Amino acid sequence: MADKLPTVPPVYSEGSIRVLKGLEPVKQRPGMYTRTDNPLHIIQEVLDNSADEALAGHGKKIKVILHTDGSVTIEDDGRGIPFGLHPEEQAPVVELVFTRLHAGGKFDKGKGGAYSFSGGLHGVGVSVTNALSTRLEVASYREGSVASLVFSGGDVIEALSVRKAVSGDRKSGTTVRAWPDAKYFESATLPMAELTHLLRSKAVLMPGVSVSLTIEKSNDTQTWVFKGGLRDYLMQTLNGDLVIPMFEGEGFADASHDSFAEGEGAGWCVAFTEDGQPVRESYVNLIPTSAGGTHESGLRDGLFTAVKSFIELHSLLPKGVKLLPEDVFARASYVLSAKVLDPQFQGQIKERLNSRDAVRLVSSFVRPALELWLNQHVDYGKKLAELAIKAAQTRQKAGQKVEKRKGSGVAVLPGKLTDCESRDLAHNEVFLVEGDSAGGSAKMGRNKENQAILPLRGKVLNTWEVDRDRLFANTEIHDISVAIGIDPHGPKDTPDLSGLRYGKICILSDADVDGSHIQVLLLTLFFRHFPKLIESGNVYVARPPLFRVDAPARGKKPASKVYALDEGELTAILDKLRKDGVRENAWSISRFKGLGEMSAEQLWDTTLNPDTRRLLPVQLGNQDFLQTEGLITKLMGKGEAAARRELMELHGDAVEIDI
Repeated sequence: MADKLPTVPPVYSEGSIRVLKGLEPVKQRPGMYTRTDNPLHIIQEVLDNSADEALAGHGKKIKVILHTDGSVTIEDDGRGIPFGLHPEEQAPVVELVFTRLHAGGKFDKGKGGAYSFSGGLHGVGVSVTNALSTRLEVASYREGSVASLVFSGGDVIEALSVRKAVSGDRKSGTTVRAWPDAKYFESATLPMAELTHLLRSKAVLMPGVSVSLTIEKSNDTQTWVFKGGLRDYLMQTLNGDLVIPMFEGEGFADASHDSFAEGEGAGWCVAFTEDGQPVRESYVNLIPTSAGGTHESGLRDGLFTAVKSFIELHSLLPKGVKLLPEDVFARASYVLSAKVLDPQFQGQIKERLNSRDAVRLVSSFVRPALELWLNQHVDYGKKLAELAIKAAQTRQKAGQKVEKRKGSGVAVLPGKLTDCESRDLAHNEVFLVEGDSAGGSAKMGRNKENQAILPLRGKVLNTWEVDRDRLFANTEIHDISVAIGIDPHGPKDTPDLSGLRYGKICILSDADVDGSHIQVLLLTLFFRHFPKLIESGNVYVARPPLFRVDAPARGKKPASKVYALDEGELTAILDKLRKDGVRENAWSISRFKGLGEMSAEQLWDTTLNPDTRRLLPVQLGNQDFLQTEGLITKLMGKGEAAARRELMELHGDAVEIDI
């Protein structure tokens, strides 16, 4: 057997650092910028720009053509992309839009900005389309001229040329033809059902705007123009019988609104059916949010509050029945179209809205409108109340069955546990909170219906090498076990999980190094002595913010409080404020020394409210149980100093130091 060649250790020096320029980051990591199962999302980026023009009142027609050679053309009659030189960059604006990440016309939200409301906000969209296309052609019609430009793989291959418009040309608008590069996608074929649904929904959300799709191969053209808006659309897609007529409405803030910018708000149509699969679609500034988000939470909150107040007003709730939001929402189908001045999306593909204010925005318009409607149509209100109460009774009966199986020999619950009222396992949560003062804020800020609080004093015992029969000698661990209703067990045991009292067990500690240590100690306890709870997805880590930024009023946006999890998010928030035109240091930054410093309201807004909090599920990830066990032994084992030192030397530079 040949001798092994000696391995040369890699050299890490100044020359090892590579700076990705232009559109290189997109080509290297396309999945960070778009969906890579097929090219639909890069086509949607161009379509969204055309829709933003129509939304801003500058276009009435959008045409999409699927060519036989696999390319796609999107054509609109908007204002046309400017093609003069950018005052700072000294390059044609149309070229910057397609070749620079974070260059676009949607950042300027002040008075007189090109777009007040838009879906394109990162300035990343069409440059991603360009980077992932073998060829892309742009033509912009404006001010009596036509400008043309051609790219390949994101690079200019035919420089900008401008000619005078002739009689056959459009007065204004943009045409983009793109050839998606198959090597970046699992399938080069566009999913026709999704594309058709997307185009149809754009037409629904922009009444009077014509959206057409032409397939060159079959010479077939479909055109959608909706005059009736959301109601017609929902009626066509529903498949169950209506319990009450559809509830449709809209509400938008005016210039005198004290919390929201002029024009912010929502339009909605809601239908309640006794059977069939609910239809649920939501949009923010015409962008489809398939994973929902805070605007949907606002709709849910508005519906629930209105129905609950109607039920209370008419004394319809039977004794012992507790109504929850999902009881009202379970049979609801809806189409929701929100307008948000400065939406924060989760990720570049914008599938979920994360803007916290959107909950209050949508709820504040939906609730009073539905309350008024229900009290004007009392018979329909009673039918809807009956549907919700029936759902609540079914849910409570299911919960009682589990309760009976537990038997009556339950240990006395720990005195410091502030329990919740509900007995619905799927809905209930317990927060293991670091410190009594934080526990106090959490008790005051929680939703007492389904959230329980167990404050922990000091640091929990490191239980990695503690025998199971010695665990209960520690008061904190005894209280945790009794509160959650599960006995300690090993990975190969089959414990009785029917006594589990909470669907979510949430570790809530300070956002600093000490808080992280407490997290690790509790995760060690659950991994070592309650592994089945991790396996079944019952353990979570709550992420409270480390910073609060008090931002002054800017443009149409009123003064606001924004929370950041860490330094990275803080930097992003400050960058955003600078872009919004806030002068340097006009904001104030507070760092929370711990959860105890937060008021009950702040703790609810940032960490306890299911609509706005960030809760991480604890999972093993790609590693199996034995690999994870080996790693935790190195970290938590008493006789593992050498192995721990080696681990720190290998990965120490990846740690963020908190001083």
